[in-house]
This record gives sequence, structure tokens and C-alpha cells, in this order.
Amino acid sequence: MSVSHSLAELKKNTKNEFDDLRNQAEKLTTKFAKDDRFWTLSKDDHGNGSAVIRFLPKPPGEDNDYIRTWSYGFQGANGIWYIETSLQTIEKDDPVAKLRNKLFRSGLEADKDLASKMKRRLQFISNILVVNDRANPENNGKVFLFKYGQKIWERLDALTKPEFEDKVPVNPFNPWTGVNFRIRVKKNAGGFPNYDDSEFDPPSPIAKTDAEIEKIWKSCYSLKELLDEKNFKSYEELETRLNQVLSLDNDPFLNPGKASSPPKIPEAHSHTHAGESAPWAEDSDEDLERFRLAIENDD
Repeated sequence: MSVSHSLAELKKNTKNEFDDLRNQAEKLTTKFAKDDRFWTLSKDDHGNGSAVIRFLPKPPGEDNDYIRTWSYGFQGANGIWYIETSLQTIEKDDPVAKLRNKLFRSGLEADKDLASKMKRRLQFISNILVVNDRANPENNGKVFLFKYGQKIWERLDALTKPEFEDKVPVNPFNPWTGVNFRIRVKKNAGGFPNYDDSEFDPPSPIAKTDAEIEKIWKSCYSLKELLDEKNFKSYEELETRLNQVLSLDNDPFLNPGKASSPPKIPEAHSHTHAGESAPWAEDSDEDLERFRLAIENDD
């Protein structure tokens, strides 16, 4: 972009003014690049998709096979969306959690209703090996991070403690005796993604030799690094965003003496404000899809 420090330079740079305008427009409209460490299941126009993946063990030198993350998502009456990872993920105070607790304790049904619309979402992140991604075969044989919801986690957890005595417990993260996961999704009548057709293969090693297994294992991404505080917005930043969404600076409940109406959140299935789309519109994750459709009950 041409930079002018004097009127003469400004006049000279007018030759490139249209190129500059185009470059500025591209910068403003270019979407944030997605983190290419993460794998997502591709879906067709009908909302269907399938792939075979393998959950991998805790990365070298780390303690956990997966991490949990919490996030909040809701739309204010002004049409602005709040969709942020919660500081509760790293066991710190979070402004939305603080407000929800205050509203629930107020004893007023209107406050409880408001708090219930401030959706909290639980998600999990693990390393996976992509065994067969038919929609994107270039991913096959590669290690990615995978973010998934509680329903998939419950399937993994159920393998470790089967209900029936004739079934042997399986650690799905074990590279020798774990299992491939055939993840299948389709859209149900309500428009939600449904994973009920997913299933596990019989136990098998992820590769033929220990040397190959070690190579895959050492390709895992750090989960611990994802929980570094530097990757999270500060309490003050989240509080500022929350104030924008709910106009809390003018809320007499939180700021006594100010004559104003309490904050509101639109009813379920309301539309976004003109010019502002839901920030998760292109995210295929099942839980953010539930956010988008404004499910009334917390998972």
C-alpha cells in the first residue's frame, strides 16, 4: 500500500489508488485462516459425511489423552453474538460464568431465563490419525488435532467400562490394542448432526511395526500447549465483549442507580442482526451447530 507523507506524494500515489483500494478491501474481507492442525469431517450438501480415524495416546511428555474446553455462545438483543472460549477451561474466573451465577441466584424467573439462554458448551480435543478421509484423501496417514463433542466422548468412555461382563474393556487411545473409529454423520429431521451410525472396528495396531508407531506418536501435537494462558483472551477482554453483547454498562441489576432495562437475549431461533452473521456459521463441529440452532437445554 502506498503511504503518503505530503500532498505531493498523495498526488503522485493516485496512480495506484485503485490497487490500494482493492488491497484494503481484500484485507477487510479475507476470512481468518483456519488452524490447519485441526481435522474436521467433511459433509455433502445433505449434511452427510464419513471417515475412519484413530484416536492417539497422550503426546510425548504429557499427561492427558484429551483435554476439555468450555465455551459460551449466545446472541444479545442488539443482534451481536458472544462466542468465546471460557477461562473456566484453564480453571480461572470467567465473566459469563460470574454473571450466570448472579442471575441464577437473584430469585427472579426473568433472570433465570436470561441465564439459561447463555449457552455453555463442553468440547474435547485429541490427537488423531486419519486412516481414511474419502472426501479429502490427502489427509490419509496424517496426524491432526480433532475437536469433538460430548456424545463422541461418551462413546470413547463407554469402551473403557463396558456394560456387559462378556465384553472386554478397550482403551481407544492405545496404539497397539485401540480401535479405529468409523465416524458417520447425517442430518436428522430437526436439522441436527446425528452420529448414531458411527461404530468402532475390532482392536488393532495403528501400524505394522513399533518404529512406524513411534513415528506417528511423535507427530502428535501438544495438548498442554493449547491450555497455555497466552492462547486465551483475558478476563477484561471477555468482559468488554460481554458488555457489548448485553449492554451491561446500562444494566441496573449490575450497576444500581442507572435507569435502564435489564439485558435481554432473543428467543430461540431468532435471526442475526443485519450485516452480522453467526460467527460459527462455517464450523462443522456438532456442538457449535447446536449453538447455532439455539438449543434450550445445556448439554
